[in-house]
Amino acid sequence: MFGRDPWGGPLEISNADSATDDDRSRDLDRAALMRQLDETQQSWLLAGPGDQAGKKKKRYVDLGCVVVDRKIFMWTVGTILGLGVFIGFIMMIVKLVPHKRPPPPPPDQYTQALHKALMFFNAQRSGPLPKHNGVSWRGNSCMKDGLSDSTVRRSLVGGFYDAGDAIKFNYPMAWSMTMLSWSVIEYRAKYEAIGELDHIKELIKWGTDYILKTFNSSADTIDRIVAQVGVGDTSKGSSQPNDHYCWMRPEDIDYKRPVTECHSCSDLASEMAAALAAASIVFKDSKTYSDKLVKGAKALYKFGRLQRGRYSPNGSDQAIFYNSTSYWDEFVWGGAWMYFATGNNSYLTVATAPGMAKHAGAYWFGSPNYGVFTWDDKLPGAQVLLSRLRLFLSPGYPYEEILRTFHNQTDNVMCSYLPLFNSFNFTKGGLIQLNHGRPQPLQYAVNAAFLASLYSDYLEAADTPGWYCGPNFYTTEVLRKFARSQLDYILGKNPLKMSYVVGFGNKYPKRPHHRGASIPHNGVKYGCKGGYKWRDTKKANPNILVGAMVAGPDRRDGYKDVRTNYNYTEPTLAANAGLVAALISISDIKTGRFGIDKNTIFSAIPPMFPTPPPPPSAWKP
Repeated sequence: MFGRDPWGGPLEISNADSATDDDRSRDLDRAALMRQLDETQQSWLLAGPGDQAGKKKKRYVDLGCVVVDRKIFMWTVGTILGLGVFIGFIMMIVKLVPHKRPPPPPPDQYTQALHKALMFFNAQRSGPLPKHNGVSWRGNSCMKDGLSDSTVRRSLVGGFYDAGDAIKFNYPMAWSMTMLSWSVIEYRAKYEAIGELDHIKELIKWGTDYILKTFNSSADTIDRIVAQVGVGDTSKGSSQPNDHYCWMRPEDIDYKRPVTECHSCSDLASEMAAALAAASIVFKDSKTYSDKLVKGAKALYKFGRLQRGRYSPNGSDQAIFYNSTSYWDEFVWGGAWMYFATGNNSYLTVATAPGMAKHAGAYWFGSPNYGVFTWDDKLPGAQVLLSRLRLFLSPGYPYEEILRTFHNQTDNVMCSYLPLFNSFNFTKGGLIQLNHGRPQPLQYAVNAAFLASLYSDYLEAADTPGWYCGPNFYTTEVLRKFARSQLDYILGKNPLKMSYVVGFGNKYPKRPHHRGASIPHNGVKYGCKGGYKWRDTKKANPNILVGAMVAGPDRRDGYKDVRTNYNYTEPTLAANAGLVAALISISDIKTGRFGIDKNTIFSAIPPMFPTPPPPPSAWKP
């Protein structure tokens, strides 16, 4: 039988091919049995299932995508776990075993000098000293101040001695506390980073605690304040022992220390108000003390505004040493600080009154002392402070016009510091002569350095790269360069290659005009004239007055390290306050924040503009 091949050829179909698969399988089995088998094949056939029992069956692990021998899998997992334990052990050893870390970079020279400059205030403390004061040759002193004066009969113990003598002049002392507080408000993070925040706050409180003693700080209205404790006038030829006639340690003083009060002293009262107001912001985390400072500041500023007059009448002890030229600048300065401490617009209204600015000298461009910031003239500092208000809060009407004027005046003052404009002379060594060649130039230079450095930080925080002097634009770095140049001069970059801060650098003044530092700490009490031999000796002071900035060189960069020549060698509280402020402002301390604290000073000021009302609720039919 033939079938058709689908590929084109004939296909023969046999009957054999039609057999079933089972038939063919049986035929094959029979054929296999008929064939001769070798021994090995026979053993396979004869062996039963039990004969395979001795052989181990391989086990496998099914991982889903692949099947792996169980032994290999367990060995791999064990190896990985072992390596993990080993690495963890090594890491634990690395963490536990002490190892050397690279030391932090050394502090810059400004920070090093700052640590020392603050110690000068420790050396100037009056009253019972804390155990941690850190000045071994100082002790408790003048423990009867105020109590021994028959007209006062209250404790005036504490505060700071002004300079190389033992007088407590409240006018420059209050200004010094204001300056220290201002520097803390602006650069708190820097002080904290170098470990000096608690120290400087303690110094400020030492001063403000004393200021609170100098008037009735519990009253809302007062009629008098203490101007100073001690007397220094020796011009009349009197041999009566006082704080300038005698040369003795403060700890050994046994003569009477009269107290001077004033009943019309707007300048002193406003400066003291500024000091307490600024300190209240520093201590805002201690509400009870901060409120106490604000209450005292209000009473002082009110007294100053009502009882008009200068605190230093002609012929007085105050006029000889710290004469005040006017009180209008203190009204602006004190009013600004009162506004920041209270948020009360009435103080800002006083500080920004156009007539007040005019009387304070804001428009005296031809004055040789225009722009010179001192313990006597606060206008330049007040203008910088109020420019801050305009830069960051911009209160608008009715303050904008006068604030813009103050801001423009601040720009002009900054221009005057640049040698290019010849507003002030500079020594060949580079020291600005803000006092026009007169003695004791360093206190003025550090104040200018502080304002320049601070104002540059204000501009940068306000996203402003610089300022204009006429048609010319100058960057903030120009101001910092000026500030650094003055501080570098003071710290040793000058023709004499000496530092004017005692204890800083390899070469510094060895004979500061200072009673306590010049008399040996030997347990011997020297009377009023007994210390003359120490005053007049050419030997270096036995006690190092660490951190004291002396009065400074002359206009030719010359310096005489002579103890009796106080125009070269005497340090003062006010000068060191300016130095501390300038050093912290220019120091290169990384805090991860802006150079200044933009907001803390405004913490008491309510929102400038009312909060808009919430939107009305959705209308419902």
